[in-house]
Amino acid sequence: MQKLLIGGLTALALAVNVANAETRTIKMGTVAGPETEVMEVAARIAKEEFDLNVEIIEFTDYVTPNAALADGSLDANAYQHEPYLQAMVNDRGYDLAIAGYTFVYPIGAYSEKYDSIEELPDGAQIALPNDPSNEGRALILMHNQGLITLNDPSNLEATPIDIAENPRNFRFREIEAAQLPRVLPDVDMAFINNTFAQPAGLSLDDALIKEGPESPYVNLIAVRGGDEEREEIRQLVDAYQRDEVIEKAEELFKGAAVPGWIE
Repeated sequence: MQKLLIGGLTALALAVNVANAETRTIKMGTVAGPETEVMEVAARIAKEEFDLNVEIIEFTDYVTPNAALADGSLDANAYQHEPYLQAMVNDRGYDLAIAGYTFVYPIGAYSEKYDSIEELPDGAQIALPNDPSNEGRALILMHNQGLITLNDPSNLEATPIDIAENPRNFRFREIEAAQLPRVLPDVDMAFINNTFAQPAGLSLDDALIKEGPESPYVNLIAVRGGDEEREEIRQLVDAYQRDEVIEKAEELFKGAAVPGWIE
């Protein structure tokens, strides 16, 4: 009987240890590319300092990571800025929240045909990201450059139908963000997020138009509502907001990633 009791207690202890190990694992969604490499540094720090396992799951689009977070397949994701998150929440009714901030990844307008914005011809074909807010982000840059006039230049979700004046008759193509580097040879100019520009060999220094460091589009770590203060989430944010992570981002993005948690 004593042996059975000891054996039962041992099995119970093992079960508790397994359960604890499972609760000490965070499933983190990222978009495939350099942002994943940055997150890998944070994951290493989380393991070393907090014994927290960060399982990174890569995606190739901007929609699925939020769907996976909302349905519980992920514990957190890190790939989007607040205007995009809010647009997804409004559109799909997700209960998502901000746990912390990562980097500003400026968007730029690139061309394989022209070396300056002044060379862009009338009637040029311009590719825009078709996801909520990033399309408006691109159009606001064009408005600020005097290329078009928007009805409301503060509307972060503007689309081409919100253009009040288009004196140079630009033609717009709305393309999934991940596909924009592929269509660049077929258009006169394309607005490409740095998430996809850098892996395609595009440097922000070569962009005809680009955001400055004052950009409000700071990327963030998103979680389900109520998880913001969960211990594992706070430790993950802590592990991310470190100098080693900044150094990795600098190495990969060559100055085109600005820490969004430092005032």
